[in-house]
Amino acid sequence: MWNNWLLAAAVSSGAVASAPASAVAGGLATVAAESGTAANVASFDGVVEAVRQTVVAAQVAGAVVALEVKVGDAVKPGQVLVRIDARGAEQNTLSSDAQVRSARAALEVAAKEFERQKQLFDKRYVSQAALERAEAQFKATQAAVSAQVAQAGATRTQSGFFIVRAPYAGVVAEVPVSLGEMAMPGRPLLSLYDPGMLRVTVAVPQSVAAMVGTNDKIKLELPGLPGLPAARQWLEPVRTTVLPTADAATHSVQLRFELPMASGASPGMFARAWLPMPAGSGERVLIPSNAVVRRAELNAVYVVDATGRPWLRLVRLGRPVGDRVEILSGLAVAERVAIDPQAAARLP
Repeated sequence: MWNNWLLAAAVSSGAVASAPASAVAGGLATVAAESGTAANVASFDGVVEAVRQTVVAAQVAGAVVALEVKVGDAVKPGQVLVRIDARGAEQNTLSSDAQVRSARAALEVAAKEFERQKQLFDKRYVSQAALERAEAQFKATQAAVSAQVAQAGATRTQSGFFIVRAPYAGVVAEVPVSLGEMAMPGRPLLSLYDPGMLRVTVAVPQSVAAMVGTNDKIKLELPGLPGLPAARQWLEPVRTTVLPTADAATHSVQLRFELPMASGASPGMFARAWLPMPAGSGERVLIPSNAVVRRAELNAVYVVDATGRPWLRLVRLGRPVGDRVEILSGLAVAERVAIDPQAAARLP
């Protein structure tokens, strides 16, 4: 009863739900909880995950000199995320470019010398050995130029590692580094995910997983989703995947339900999957949806006792059925509830 009083106070300031039972002034509209039949369903708790989520790590060592994004930013493919101090790498790149120019100059000299030796050999002014030495020098210089060009390319590629870019379009989920910190190879710099590819993952007993088909009318519930009305908290999965392996400790199987685009969910949110069970039908307790008091994660109704006094009681909600909602626990058939919770909360 003390918990009921606390919740009533949270719902309506000044309402005292724990007062002694007494007659209530007339005018409070009530309705009896009804029994209904519906296809058997079972709910399983799960979590929203990103199908594509990446932890971007450093490939080189250096101090972080610029953080171009923050948590919650939307990024495009190739957008710069983090800059690492690359002054040493830039000097190595300049040195490699200079060595390439030097090697090409030597190649030009060797090419002219080889051409000159061929002309002299044709006039029988030099020996075959002199021509072969000039040709060997030319080919060796060619190989040296190729090696220097490859080395310069590797140095330039290494220098590019100091600028971290987004691998795909997504949203930045976490930035665990700060400006000036030391980045090391393999150390995470930030994480991002694709908001257009989300799924709900639940673990179910293997006996239940064997009955789940891809064409079943599965419902996904996102309770307490900020900014969305209750009607939009119920979604149908785009695709259902039953993983082929079971957990050896719990003998459970993971089910993955892909969410539609623009679902409004984000990774880590609580979700619930409602799976149809094939064993006939069962009795359900149904009340009007507007009789439910919703405060964050709490759901309650004002139950009117025999004296006409309303009492706030926690309930667990099930699936909506038209303009009514299923009560899984906390309320019995024929108990009367107030249709207008605000009016019930104002009663003394």
